[in-house]
Order: sequence, then structure tokens, then C-alpha cells
Amino acid sequence: MIEGTTIDEAKLNGFVNKALGDIGAALTASLVVVGDKLGLYRAMAQAGPLTPAELADRTGTTERSVREWLAAQAAAEYVEYDASAGRYSLPAEHAIALADEQSPACVLGGFQAMTAAMRSAPKVTEAFRNGCGLGWHEHDPELFEGVERFFRPGYNANLVSSWIPALEGVQAKLTAGGHVADIGCGHGASTIIMAQAFPRSTFVGFDYHRESIEQARARAVQAGVSDRVKFEVAKAKDYPGTYDLAACFDCLHDMGDPVGAAAHVRQSLKPGGTWLLVEPNAADRVEDNLNPVGRLFYSVSTLVCTQASLAQEVGTALGAQAGEARLRAVVTRAGFRHFRVATQTPFNLVCEVRP
Repeated sequence: MIEGTTIDEAKLNGFVNKALGDIGAALTASLVVVGDKLGLYRAMAQAGPLTPAELADRTGTTERSVREWLAAQAAAEYVEYDASAGRYSLPAEHAIALADEQSPACVLGGFQAMTAAMRSAPKVTEAFRNGCGLGWHEHDPELFEGVERFFRPGYNANLVSSWIPALEGVQAKLTAGGHVADIGCGHGASTIIMAQAFPRSTFVGFDYHRESIEQARARAVQAGVSDRVKFEVAKAKDYPGTYDLAACFDCLHDMGDPVGAAAHVRQSLKPGGTWLLVEPNAADRVEDNLNPVGRLFYSVSTLVCTQASLAQEVGTALGAQAGEARLRAVVTRAGFRHFRVATQTPFNLVCEVRP
């Protein structure tokens, strides 16, 4: 007990209950990944109530493990349990989030990415002590796939239908045939989505992470756009070429020198070119981000984003909740004169930046 302090027992008990709930949530996240990898949610979607044995038979798994998983999922309110029949069901609304990767509500990638990020806790702990950060490439590879799966539904839902149309003159330019750079492209989801929507334009995705570039190249072939899409290993401060549109999706805050990266983007734009800058949605003050979305972004920023920046030159460490004012300051220092938030979602600020 802390000496000299009067303890509010009700407040203490309330906090312990909250902490226990968070421990349960962390364990549930791991079990969601298990369910995703084994196809348990997909097997339950539109199947109606199932016994553990029936679900195990459908998925080639063992009944005893499935039975325990279902009980945990029911306790977490992810599935529903009919005690009178001993059967479990996945509500249609939950199936959209847990079994349909084409839905903008799909959350599977988030669970995969965040459980992967949690595996780096020992390395992050040491990074707190030495201040050297932790590079993106030093994380569990599941993080790279999970991040792409997490962001892709939002890009599918918004990038072509609302984000690009919100930029002055860009849609017409890409429709006629423009040249686009996607900087920090990861596995190439955003690049491929744009390429599929604008068949007269050409695209180059850049990322310093060679393994991600290799994945992106394979996905371009699978999507049938490899004739107009290239993926190259390059950093944000030295990628080659000039472009009608440069884009950075949820990655500027991860860079060690965002001002230097922004300055290179400016140099790479053709006359009349535009930079599409997409960053996590955040207010400028910490107190205005203390909400469920802020909790998510501050947490992943602590484990991944801030550490990635600190591991690079300069180490600005904008963080995943940089906010409009700090983003504006970065692009202004890089020599841009035009900056506006063109549109936004609950999760993203979509900014139009021009020289």
C-alpha cells in the first residue's frame, strides 16, 4: 500500500475490473487470430447454429479445442450461445467484420497486426532504455501482412470513391493518364487499387523494406496490373522519377526525417503535381485524442511507429497521432505552400499538398 495516501476502494476495484477486462481483451485478440487462420469464422458465417463438433468437422480441427475457443468467444460476445441447444452462432453483423475481407468493416488485419506488434514488447522495452528505436523490418513478419489487411478495406472503400475526387484536378489527370508514385507502399494495396481504377495511368510503389516489395510485385501480377505497376526498393528521401501525383498512405509519421521526405516529394512532383498525404485522424492536443481511436493509435505508435522513426536518421518521431497542425508544419518546412485537409474519415486525415 502507498503510505500516506487514502485509497478509494470503489475506485480501486473499478480499475482492477477494467484491467482484468483489458487482459481478457488481449487474450481475445490472440484467439481472433487463431479463428481467422483456421477459418472458424468463415465456416460459421451463414451456417446457422453449430455445435463444437460440427464446426470442428467443417474446419478439419479438433472438437475439444474448438469447444473451448467457442466458449471464450461467447464470453467475449463475439459469438452467441444457445444453452438449450448447446449450439453457437456468428451473428451476420459480426460475420461482416470477422469473415468478409472485402468489407470496409473487416477487422481481421487489425488483430493480426496488433498481436504481431505485441511480440516485439521485449525489443521495445530495450528501445525505451537505449533510445535507439526499433526498425519496421525488425518486427515479426505477421505485422507487415496484418497492417496491409487492416488498411486495405478502408482504401477499397474510400481511396477511389472519395479521397482522389476530393483533390483538385487529380481524378481527371489520372483518368487521362498520369504518372503516380506511392511512397512507403508496403505490400502495394493502395498502389494496386489506384491502378485498377485508372487504367491509362502508370504507377510506381516505393518502400525501403525489400520483403514487402517482393510481396507487392507478386500481388501486382495476381491483380493483372503488372504491365502498368512497378515496385522498387527505395527510401522516401531518394526514390527516382517525377510524378503527377505522389502519395503517402499512413506512413509519413513512421519516417525518421519527415521534413526531408516531404522535401524530396516536392522535388519529385511535375509542374502542377499534387501530393496526397493520408495520415491517422487526430486532434492537435493529447486531451482531445483520449478516446477509443486514440487509445488504438497511441498504443500502436508506442510499439511500432515512434520506434520506427527513432531508429532512423533525425528521429523526429511524429507519432501516429501527429494531428493537422504538426503535419502542416512539416510540409511547410519542406517548402510546400498549399496544405489543406481535403476530406477525412473517423480514422484518417486526407490532405492535399502542393508547392
